[in-house]
Amino acid sequence: MGNSWVGGDQVEEGRPIGRRVLLGTLVLGALGVVTAPALQRGTEAFLGAASGKDPTGLSGLLPNGGGFRYYSVTASVPHQGPADYRLTVGGLVDHPRTYTLADLRALPRTRLVKDVQCVTGWRVADTPFEGVRLSRLLDAAGVRGTARAIRFTCFDGTYTESLTLDQARRPDVLVALRMQDKDIGHDHGGPVRLYVAPMYFYKSAKWLSGITVTDRVEPGYWEKRGYDVDAWVGRSNGRSDERTS
Repeated sequence: MGNSWVGGDQVEEGRPIGRRVLLGTLVLGALGVVTAPALQRGTEAFLGAASGKDPTGLSGLLPNGGGFRYYSVTASVPHQGPADYRLTVGGLVDHPRTYTLADLRALPRTRLVKDVQCVTGWRVADTPFEGVRLSRLLDAAGVRGTARAIRFTCFDGTYTESLTLDQARRPDVLVALRMQDKDIGHDHGGPVRLYVAPMYFYKSAKWLSGITVTDRVEPGYWEKRGYDVDAWVGRSNGRSDERTS
């Protein structure tokens, strides 16, 4: 999930989830006849566009041609591109900085190919992500000795996430610029998202806009609603999935 979940699915207060699940199941059955790759790509594009305009969250129940599902905790998310995207790094650092998309693209990149596991159960195998190691940005900022954690904010205006400083420095945690060997599109959280390979996908915040170094872990959007803060795949949230990293 994501903030689309990455974050996660927004459920309006008082709206019966049973009806939405039933409708989603019926639509999924109809989509089961769509097997040709070209039609799958068309389905993915349609669902991606629909999810950005769907305040009911029903589109989040549908898998796209690539195996991902769309979720949103807001009714809509503004688009940002090369001209207006900014990523700030601040908090308990000696050298706060704001990166443009061009700045990030100019930095050395790491490419990872891992399974993506959602806490709701779906999994997408062998998904390539490419981006700048988060540890590189933290080192450039000069993290202070009192720092213990990182707080992430997103330009949807609502979603947040967090990692401990040790987790953030792992080599498989990226500020991701590419996904599935192409620039990350808006519907997948682009132009820049977080990618935390060993954790459930709600930790990989979409539409990343802020990295703030803090003195303690601040539970993110879904942790405040009952999900585990330390979201290791197969070792949290009461699940026993095969690890992804």
